[in-house]
Amino acid sequence: MASRTSELVGRVDPAQSFDTDALLRYASANVEGFPQAPTQVTVSQFGHGQSNPTFLMEVHSGSSVKRYVMRKKPPGKLLESAHAIEREFQVLHALGTHTLVPVPKVFCLCIDSNVIGTPFYFMEYLEGRIYIDPKLPGVAPKQRRAIYHATAKALASLHSADVDAISLGNFGKQKNYCKRQVERWAKQYLVSTGEGKSNRNPRMLELIDWLRQHIPLEDSSGATAGLVHGDFRIDNVVFHPIEDRLIGILDWELSTLGNQMCDVAHSCLHYIVDFALDEVQENGGLESTGIPDGVPSLAEYLAYYCSAAGKPWPVVQWKFYITFSLFRGASIFAGVHCRWIMGNASGGHRARHAGKKADAIIETAWAFIQRKSVLPEHPPSDSIAREHMRQSGKELRDHTSSSGGKSVPSLQVQRLRNRLIKFMEDHIYPVENEFYELAQSTERWTVHPKEEKLKKLAKREGLWNLWIPFDSAARVKKVISGGTVNKAFDGLLGAGLSNLEYGYLCEIMGRSVWAPQVFNCGAPDTGNMEVLMRYGNEQQLHQWLVPLLEGNIRSGFAMTEPQVASSDATNTECSIKRQGDSYIINGRKWWTSGAMDPRCKILIVMGKTDFNAPKHKQQSMILVDINTPGVNVKRPLMVFGFDDAPHGHAEISFENVHVPAKNILLGEGLGFEIAQGRLGPGRLHHCIRLIGAAERGMQMMVQRALSRKAFEKFIAEHGSFLSDVAKCRIELEKTRLLVLEAADQLDQLGNKKARGMIAMAKVAAPNMALKVLDMAMQVHGAAGLSGDTVLAHLWATARTLRIADGPDEVHLGTIAKLELRRAKL
Repeated sequence: MASRTSELVGRVDPAQSFDTDALLRYASANVEGFPQAPTQVTVSQFGHGQSNPTFLMEVHSGSSVKRYVMRKKPPGKLLESAHAIEREFQVLHALGTHTLVPVPKVFCLCIDSNVIGTPFYFMEYLEGRIYIDPKLPGVAPKQRRAIYHATAKALASLHSADVDAISLGNFGKQKNYCKRQVERWAKQYLVSTGEGKSNRNPRMLELIDWLRQHIPLEDSSGATAGLVHGDFRIDNVVFHPIEDRLIGILDWELSTLGNQMCDVAHSCLHYIVDFALDEVQENGGLESTGIPDGVPSLAEYLAYYCSAAGKPWPVVQWKFYITFSLFRGASIFAGVHCRWIMGNASGGHRARHAGKKADAIIETAWAFIQRKSVLPEHPPSDSIAREHMRQSGKELRDHTSSSGGKSVPSLQVQRLRNRLIKFMEDHIYPVENEFYELAQSTERWTVHPKEEKLKKLAKREGLWNLWIPFDSAARVKKVISGGTVNKAFDGLLGAGLSNLEYGYLCEIMGRSVWAPQVFNCGAPDTGNMEVLMRYGNEQQLHQWLVPLLEGNIRSGFAMTEPQVASSDATNTECSIKRQGDSYIINGRKWWTSGAMDPRCKILIVMGKTDFNAPKHKQQSMILVDINTPGVNVKRPLMVFGFDDAPHGHAEISFENVHVPAKNILLGEGLGFEIAQGRLGPGRLHHCIRLIGAAERGMQMMVQRALSRKAFEKFIAEHGSFLSDVAKCRIELEKTRLLVLEAADQLDQLGNKKARGMIAMAKVAAPNMALKVLDMAMQVHGAAGLSGDTVLAHLWATARTLRIADGPDEVHLGTIAKLELRRAKL
């Protein structure tokens, strides 16, 4: 079973005690939010796996209690380069500030030993679960698999950190890592065991020689150099209190830069040797004694990691990596025993037996070296990996459409989706209430400062502009500077995904009204950028597309008009008349989404340049700077009581607005063609986001039904609920497959040939989402109608989309005409 983090503390070891009053004075002055006049302070010490003494501080102030963790160097004489508190703080601060790697937040570092006797730092306390035994006794098989999968993902996540981007490029030497590590730990072992031969194991000296002779050529081993944790294992991570989600990686004392496959091997040591035994013996670990049901084999766990991290199968050098990890473990245990002899060891009675463990591990290493086969030649099949991913609880389902399985996502998309889910859980959902509060205040037409911070974080995580189709990105590269673009600009052009692949990601963003804009994937910006990418010239791309891709500005799309039925675009009355080197615009638009945003700088306006041309050649589109004289933003429009601040939907008048002629898009009379090219992917994005909105409604509905009682029974126990929730699930899954099929047809056949399937999706998705969200609101009762949940806003958005981008009746007409046309063939 797991141990709660709060269960791993006990009394403070007298050898590790410190001046609590001095620490409180320092914390009050330097730790964010630390109570200035606490009424009670309780200090206890963590007793598991802490080479650096670690303490829990419970600080009472009135009726509230705040918990902090303080970690410090041990007192007394220490081995050279050991217990690097300062380096721990540095890496935790960098990862916590600039990445999504799950680490506790650090508050401050004190290197002044005069305060409590040694350097120390404060970090946040993570309430959660720690699994001490890697066999996970008392845990259900399905949960075991999920825990191992989450652990492998976390290791892949920290290995994916761009050390240069987060100012850790000088955190260590990346070359010759294995050679330097062998020498470091050999020296540490010699120092720990003293000068007398009786304190040293000659088999360890032979092991050092073997390692020196088998050091891999790291530049050709396939193991990419990067951030290395140094002691990554399942009992050094914290899981969420109730979810099988990893929330914190602990104990970064040995972190550096180097060969990351050494990290992976260390995380696999429990398959080779059982460190929980009082007398460690070579026993083949979990593999020979039988793997508990649900725990993946070593090869399967390794396949999880390689898939998530994009690393090759390490069969060639695996024997070295495991042997090195065992050797290092023996050296560490020898050091622990040395500190026990010196009287400054953390970990209590376990330190006393550490010397015997070191010797036993040395024998394990030699036994492992003698094995003929230590790893399969090839990783487990993709089907095995996918099966484990499906059973991990929060991973992607394989939705196979009528395209013969084309909608099953690639590993690249699976990794992006997992990162996106984690970003939403860690950063979007927790601040939704703050965004809503600002949007309902007198300052609602301002941007929440956290939004801009989240945008920067999304960029760093590679979750930026994911919507951009490969062909559009290719055209931009070709147009700008003849195809010569720098690396920074190239990074703004997304991940080269198809519409189908983006669908799996867009669905996740649709679970929150606020999410799409954080990833620069929100309407109308995506549609406007698509127009520029497809039809803009080089000057237009430089002036407007690049700032939009960077997320520095936002945009609006001005097409709908109040005085005509704008579902028929040929009804447009706004005039765009050529006069010399300019166009003069006169007209009135409304529902121009995004125009209220203080960051909105550019509008794409559709109007008529020739009222006498053929019906579909009268319209043109032109780029209009929103600050041009004559552009008057009249008012924001409400949608079922929501004005969607700070984004907004504006009514705008154009009164003799002079725009340079070079701002025309593609050419006069081509506006209808541009509109059709824009609306295909845009309509589909709306549909996909509605799938996500419905999924969130389902989740909230079920959670409410399982926790709320009516008439002495949980809502989930009422027969009517069971029937309705099942029908909602059926409708949601049918609609998802339809939308994915539409995305696949858009990729394979193009906008025109896919228009029938897109029209079906455009009708089905809003109606399905309305049904699911209405049911979720009903289960929530009055709360579902209020602003206390996101359901009302999601419902309002879904209802709007039965009209936006064309009402249902228009799309139904398209579907019927195509059906009749097929019947005549």
